[in-house]
Amino acid sequence: MAVIFIRSSLIYVALLILMRLMGKRQIGEMQPFEFTVTLLIAELACIPMSDFSIPLLYGVSAIVSVFILHQFMTLLDKSGNVFKFLLSGKPSVVINRNGVDFKELKKNNLDVQDLIESMRTLGYFSLDSVYFAIYEANGTLSALENDDLSFSPSMPLAVIKNGKLDDKNLEKIGYSKEKLQGVLSGLGAQSIKAVGVFTVDGNGRYYLQRYGKKYETGYIDLEEKYKW
Repeated sequence: MAVIFIRSSLIYVALLILMRLMGKRQIGEMQPFEFTVTLLIAELACIPMSDFSIPLLYGVSAIVSVFILHQFMTLLDKSGNVFKFLLSGKPSVVINRNGVDFKELKKNNLDVQDLIESMRTLGYFSLDSVYFAIYEANGTLSALENDDLSFSPSMPLAVIKNGKLDDKNLEKIGYSKEKLQGVLSGLGAQSIKAVGVFTVDGNGRYYLQRYGKKYETGYIDLEEKYKW
């Protein structure tokens, strides 16, 4: 029994550390230690049920061990900010007054596309639709709406994400790579790799943010047939 408890404890701790290292994208709406318990209990419950060579008592003992560890972790999580940070992490501000914080995204194993998708689930389609966006410790996104926007909303396309060109979206706005580079050069971006994100909506309104710079917005010329 003692061996089962020790083995279960080691697996629990290893999975917990792994979930913390994997970042917020994989967690969903649970804290890391809660997700770890979910994984473990599901597996521990299946093994003794499917393998009759393993005594059922062993499976029950292992599950009880995980439950005890979970209760202990819950107490630690509520005991103070230090343990809460170690076990669950802390919220990450991924959009601030300067725009997207690429360093915070990278810390959480996220990229611009992940952020754009999370914002769409909240009903925000433009990166400057919010003043602030925060990935909570449980992986959900919270946002403070920017109520000063005066432009007509239109679905933006991400033409550049993390310094990489999206050829399909570039084609949808009717631009060639050379023409886009000319536009970027005029806006102060010397190369595509220097751009963290560049989106264009159906009205030609762009959102440009270079690495280490505050975001900029404005309009580029779109042919009428490429507007939407």
